[in-house]
Amino acid sequence: MTAPTEGRAIGAPRPRIEGPLKVTGAARYSADNAPPDALHATLVGAPVCQGRIVDVDASAALAVEGVVRILTWHDLPTFGPVPPWQAAVLNLPMQSDRIQHEGEPVAIVLATDIQAAEQARTMVTVRCAPTPPVLPGQGRRNLITASEEVDESGLVEGERGAPFRIGDVDAALASSAVRVSETWIQPSRHHNFIETSGTVARWDGDLLTVWDSAQASFIVPNVIAAALQLDPGNIRVIAPHVGGGFGGKGWVWPHQILAAAAARIVDRPVKLHLGRADQYTSTGFQPLLDQFLELGATEDGRLTALRHQVSNITSMTEVYVEAATEVKDLYACPAIDVSQSVEPVTVNLPTPMRTTNEGCGLWPLESAMNELAHRLGVDPIEIRLRNHADREPTTGRAWSTKHLREAYEEGARLFGWYSRPRGGRSEGNWRIGTGMASSTMGQIRFPGNATVVLQRDGDVVVRVDIQDIGTGLQTLLAQVAAEELGTSVEAVRVEWGDSDLPSTGPMYAGSGTVANTSAVALACRDIRKQLGEHSDTDDVLDALRQTDLPQITGDGRYELPNRVPMDMYGGDSGYAIRSFGAVFAEVAVDPELGIMRMRRMVGVYDCGRVMNARTARSQMIGSLVWAWGKSALERSELDPTTARWMSKNLSSVHIPVNADISDLITIAFIDEPDPYASVTGARAMGEIGATGADAAIAEAVFDAIGVRFRELPITPKRILDALAEMGR
Repeated sequence: MTAPTEGRAIGAPRPRIEGPLKVTGAARYSADNAPPDALHATLVGAPVCQGRIVDVDASAALAVEGVVRILTWHDLPTFGPVPPWQAAVLNLPMQSDRIQHEGEPVAIVLATDIQAAEQARTMVTVRCAPTPPVLPGQGRRNLITASEEVDESGLVEGERGAPFRIGDVDAALASSAVRVSETWIQPSRHHNFIETSGTVARWDGDLLTVWDSAQASFIVPNVIAAALQLDPGNIRVIAPHVGGGFGGKGWVWPHQILAAAAARIVDRPVKLHLGRADQYTSTGFQPLLDQFLELGATEDGRLTALRHQVSNITSMTEVYVEAATEVKDLYACPAIDVSQSVEPVTVNLPTPMRTTNEGCGLWPLESAMNELAHRLGVDPIEIRLRNHADREPTTGRAWSTKHLREAYEEGARLFGWYSRPRGGRSEGNWRIGTGMASSTMGQIRFPGNATVVLQRDGDVVVRVDIQDIGTGLQTLLAQVAAEELGTSVEAVRVEWGDSDLPSTGPMYAGSGTVANTSAVALACRDIRKQLGEHSDTDDVLDALRQTDLPQITGDGRYELPNRVPMDMYGGDSGYAIRSFGAVFAEVAVDPELGIMRMRRMVGVYDCGRVMNARTARSQMIGSLVWAWGKSALERSELDPTTARWMSKNLSSVHIPVNADISDLITIAFIDEPDPYASVTGARAMGEIGATGADAAIAEAVFDAIGVRFRELPITPKRILDALAEMGR
């Protein structure tokens, strides 16, 4: 018995099956859970950026009605070592009098209601012996020389930040007819998801139940168990819905461990829901990046050399590498030299943010390609076509599939690229410019597990421990099951968000669709294989009814080559696996006010098979909105005296709103399956739209007013200052 060959469900623009739960308020997020007798917890953060705790005076706070207990590091157990790349922070807080960054938890207030807990934490007095901060630009940059960040459990292995060289870059640059050599800056930014992180912990004897806001619930038991020296099998994690993550909830953070530890100490459930200001210091952020990039090219625009040196800030105690040099394989180039360094400063640990690596690295690379095109008088698309990498340039491997040329062609057609007025145009007080860039996202893959149950009445149940992070993955799984079994999507019910279900990979880096649609497809094929032993009909229901079975269960295990626990960019598949795209932007600039407005954007993407046209388009629109915020609005600033994050709330943090975003956003897909990336032919999708767009926007600003910006965001002040410097 074989699966149907003609698709009937995959690709259709289906509405998200979890949508009604959200719009009716039935979807339960971590903070919606309140077990009986639960205590509300708030964190008291360190008032200085580093130093020692001299004393914690909680006497006034304990007098607040409803306050039950206030824990300090004297009350907490000694935590065991936690696994790297599953735990975000290895040097856990509240283990000594040491302060590692401003806002680090130094006390936990437990009260019968949140109002008492919030009031009491303002009344806890923390006296410290501070030491001066180390700010960005003051620390020593440490070169990353090898990939030493390997998880003991084997979760993540790779070459993040390791130096890479082919050819003689110095010689190639010296003989190049034209060179672009500049530095590009990207500021620190915080994720600012709608649902701040929260954890509810309840002990039942030796069994721990955690309601959590997490993008990778399968690692939560491992980390908490390691810290509290438990059996991970005694920990159940319930995490069906996550109100935004963007990488910020991809690892396990200290507050998740602290909630479980506090609940154990007081022998009552504990609910710890971070406030907005807590989020700035109790979890991570995208770090400040300083990127020097140099291109050499022949007179006809063919690249001869690429040098890319990246530095990002990290904490004083731990290393986080923002591996922006991973864009080194986008273009054909005979000489490449890339390196990464980190600069320890007195801040909390950074963490991945939507399109880590490529999203950061394409800002200078695509900007430099646009500058190169301008210097040579060549169209930006043409310069990219001349340097198109027919094979992966650093290894010589064949691409699994690649349709970047088609993306350029279709994007140019939809945008009207070749008929645009070059050098900008005027509309009243506005100057209008256009720009474009390439997009790319390397495929990160994890194994996946799923169970599918076909019932005699025709209903289908898909079971897998994934989270709903707003991407519509649950709907995709229902579509895959419907197509594989030849049933309707309406007949499929998906159960998710509970560690009692089959464990699978994380919901980040575009890996969720690859692993889980593959696992569901394999589970459905397992059902067909079993039924094939009883019947030769292709109709699974007819085949099931020819047996005396009330239902039949299929198990699907999506494995990676050599059964590794994860791979990047193709791993041992023999192919280089990436998604590609092209993005085009039209931007309006008011030279008198410095105001910048999105007029329209077009994005065309090659992401393998499109599993759901509606959710795919939604993801790309969200990515372009995200990119506009990065380009024009967002930055997180450190106070130069205290090393505190400034503006730890949304009242003064600039993020895109509806008025900032044009409704003229056009999205299209090449929609060609990639048989080497996944069982279903799908590749990473949700993040690629945020790559390259900042360079396209900056080029559009240059086209409009003749100013090149190499530091983000492009704010009104920067525009006005630049025009004034030019005497305009």
